[in-house]
Order: sequence, then structure tokens, then C-alpha cells
Amino acid sequence: MAFGRRMAAFNRLATNRVLGGVAPRLPGFGVIVHVGRRSGRRYRTPVNVFRTPTGYLLALTYGSGAEWVRNVLTAGGCELVTRGATVRLTAPRLYRDERGAGLPAPVRAVLRLAGVSEFLALERELVPRAPVADERMSA
Repeated sequence: MAFGRRMAAFNRLATNRVLGGVAPRLPGFGVIVHVGRRSGRRYRTPVNVFRTPTGYLLALTYGSGAEWVRNVLTAGGCELVTRGATVRLTAPRLYRDERGAGLPAPVRAVLRLAGVSEFLALERELVPRAPVADERMSA
């Protein structure tokens, strides 16, 4: 775990409350909306997000044992509110990458200094398009 439990508790009580209101609109940030495994309650967790060709990548600054990560893995996905839009994400996949491949260079440097090497990749859910009725065939 890159950051300690004390830092996690502080962020849950202070930082997350401040960022929770602005994170969905800031570049590089978002809010993960997930459901508790035991409580069934909906939670909102501010995160740093990085767009990939098929979805999003999240650096796990508190490691893969964080409650929100476990909730997303158990549910098989979550919602991400970012840049004013809500995106449904599926197929969560944990992986370790000491180099932070695919991240911007300044982010890689900060994460390396913080000892962050675990990531969660999620895919954008593809919404099937409704069939369009052919106007010539309508009665």
C-alpha cells in the first residue's frame, strides 16, 4: 500500500469531501460511484482518472485492498462521473506496473515517488444502439 491507513482516513474525512464537489468537472479527476458489498449503499469516491483507448485507468494510491476497489471488483464495474458526463465502466482488471506505462510523464514521476505500482483498468460499457426504423416501411 503506497499511502498509509492514517492518510486514507484523513482523505476520507477531509480531502474527499472537498474534492467530491469539483472532481467530476476537473481534467484528470472523476468520481467513482460504486455499491457497497455488504451494505448495498451507493458510495462516491474521488479519483485520478486517465483515459485509455477503450476505457479508463486508475492509479491505486491506497492499494488494491481499498474498500472502493473491492466494491468495484465484486460488482464487476461502476460508474465514473468525469468532465460533466457519467460513463458506465465494466470488466475491472487489477495489475501491477512499476513504470506506470501509459500515464503522462509527470504523473509517472509522482506515482513512482509515492511508491504506487497498482492500477485498475476499466472498459467503457458499449451501449447497443436501438434499431432505426426505415421511414419508407412505416405505415
